Amino acid sequence: MTAFGSKRAADAAADFARRLDAFAGDNKLVMGRAMETTATASGLDRVRAEIARACRDAGRDVAEVTLVAVSKTFGAEAIEPVIAAGQRVFGENRVQEAKAKWLPLLQKHAGLKLHLVGPLQSNKAKEAVALFAAIHSVDRASLCEALAKEIAKQGRQPLLFVEVNTGGEPQKAGVLPQDADAFLAACRDKYRLTISGLMCIPPLAEAPGSHFALTAKIAKRNGLRLLSMGMSADFATAIELGATHVRVGSAIFGEREQH
Repeated sequence: MTAFGSKRAADAAADFARRLDAFAGDNKLVMGRAMETTATASGLDRVRAEIARACRDAGRDVAEVTLVAVSKTFGAEAIEPVIAAGQRVFGENRVQEAKAKWLPLLQKHAGLKLHLVGPLQSNKAKEAVALFAAIHSVDRASLCEALAKEIAKQGRQPLLFVEVNTGGEPQKAGVLPQDADAFLAACRDKYRLTISGLMCIPPLAEAPGSHFALTAKIAKRNGLRLLSMGMSADFATAIELGATHVRVGSAIFGEREQH
């Protein structure tokens, strides 16, 4: 074989090796995505089964409990398998993140509902009312004013939950329990807002049951039907104590990506 022929053979072998590596890489990527999709769908199935079990144990109808799949920090590639598995209610923490991520998904998939489960700045009320079917974090007068203005202007009526800071934690948003009755009265009488329920996030270092029970007690005496209580670690307890909405993220999607 000539030197030229040897070079051509070597080049062909190198090219074949590159193609083989690329094929293997593509296969790994496809397999990785398939495994992520399977894991996400399995997580959703486990959560649904646990909700059903908790409802049976509490003597409640599973239809009374809405699963809010909290997709904050996760992209469309993680959300699509959950939509494909039949989930239709999703939760986000930030208006801007939700707007960028969900507008294409809402156009692509019918019947999806977004819930805002994180704090809401008053200057984001316009976008929040336009985008979300429910807002779980009503907690101060300035936000009430902004929401009332946008609800009237847009003709939309998202479900509104007042957030109660049951642990009195200074780093957390929410109305203190002792102020909740007066705040709810102001929402109704001063701001003409329809409040449908309460939301709480118990302190991490404390058993959640007493905080769920307190939230349910405040809701009952104020004639509120909906309770947004319980996350991945404690939603079964929340269901036992009357939760109508459970906000579950990591048990479905896995550990969160850090922003």
